[in-house]
Amino acid sequence: MATSVAPGVVPGVVSRAIDAAQVARYHADGFMVVRGVFSAHQVAELDQEAVRLYQRTDLIDTNNIRCRWQDHADTGECLFDCFDPVIDLSAACERVARDPHLLAIIAILFGEPACLFKDKLIFKAPGTLGYKLHQDYISWKSFPKSFLTVIMAIDPADALSCATEVFPGYHRRGCMSTEDGNYHQLPDDSVDPSSGVTLDLAPGDIAIFSGYTPHRSAPNRSPHWRRLLYLSYNAYGEGGDQRDQHYTEFRGWLQDRYAEYGRTNTFYR
Repeated sequence: MATSVAPGVVPGVVSRAIDAAQVARYHADGFMVVRGVFSAHQVAELDQEAVRLYQRTDLIDTNNIRCRWQDHADTGECLFDCFDPVIDLSAACERVARDPHLLAIIAILFGEPACLFKDKLIFKAPGTLGYKLHQDYISWKSFPKSFLTVIMAIDPADALSCATEVFPGYHRRGCMSTEDGNYHQLPDDSVDPSSGVTLDLAPGDIAIFSGYTPHRSAPNRSPHWRRLLYLSYNAYGEGGDQRDQHYTEFRGWLQDRYAEYGRTNTFYR
């Protein structure tokens, strides 16, 4: 069965994308994995970029609200974990975020063109804590309900490195936390732990999941990095291109949260 072409998508690109069965499975489960979307050359380029960006000591600062941090699971040491956003620092990351093949896949899921909304480069060094159970959707008035996330693997992501674990079907419940505009962890008992699926990804593979799909990750207990490009999109019909607007709002929100803890010397660079 042929999949219809979303408006604004080049048919030749769509033909290499996904089929109707995969689309139906995504909407049923709230996630999907697509193998080999990006070439070995593209992965190698991102590998080099990740190494270069990790050396940006002019940016990696606990007061720079572009940076995210996590503790070491055993020592408690505060470790740099993420640039959010990243495409303005790296043309290679932007090329992946706006890759026609990737956009074609997302457009099929939406039934219309996709717009980049967020972009993060997560490093996840050995020993770094993961993230507790949560949904990516945040109940801001400006936050698109069509929001979905794409993980593009630079390094292998598997059970050994405690890759992202998703819980199928729960996306159909919508927002599972208080809709007060704040980030919320979900109680572990809000999902059936036996239903979890680990997103095993080889370099160049992608995983896609709904903003309402509960997910989590454990500490990286492997001796290897688990670097991932996290890209989020909204459907064009839900506000069009909102990335710049989102990051302006997001920076203000973060500065307010830091200030609540007496951190008034933050900056964005």
